[in-house]
Amino acid sequence: MQASTTASVAQNAMNKGDVLATARIAGMQAAKQASSLLPMSHPVLVGNVYVNFTIADTHIDVEASVDTVDRTGVEMEALTAVTVAALTIYDMCKSADRTMTIEAVALWEKAGGRSGTWRREEALGADGGETAPR
Repeated sequence: MQASTTASVAQNAMNKGDVLATARIAGMQAAKQASSLLPMSHPVLVGNVYVNFTIADTHIDVEASVDTVDRTGVEMEALTAVTVAALTIYDMCKSADRTMTIEAVALWEKAGGRSGTWRREEALGADGGETAPR
C-alpha cells in the first residue's frame, strides 16, 4: 500500500474508522467460522484467537495465533483469520488507495494435532517467493 495509507491507518485517520481494531475483530470472528467457510474443514473448539499487526512504511503485516483444546490443529482457523483481517484492511482503506495488494499468506508454525510440530524454515519475500532461510 502507499505510505500515506499506512500513515493514515497508524494515525487512526481513515474515514471508515479504526482500521486495525475492526480488522482484529473480523479476524477473530473469521477464525471461529472457518469450518462454515471451508467445506472440508471440520468444526473445532476455538479457544484463544490473537490477531496482531505490524505497520511498516508501505505495508501492514497481519499475524494470527489460534489455540484449541481439541486433538487437531487449527492452522485453517489461523489462516482464515489472517486473510479476513487483511481483506478488512483493504475494504476500509480502498477509498484512499486502490493499489493495495494482499500477498504471502502462509503458515509459519503449528503445534499439536496428529502431525505434531511444524515450523517454516525459510522467510517469504515481499512478492510471496521464498528468500534466505531464517
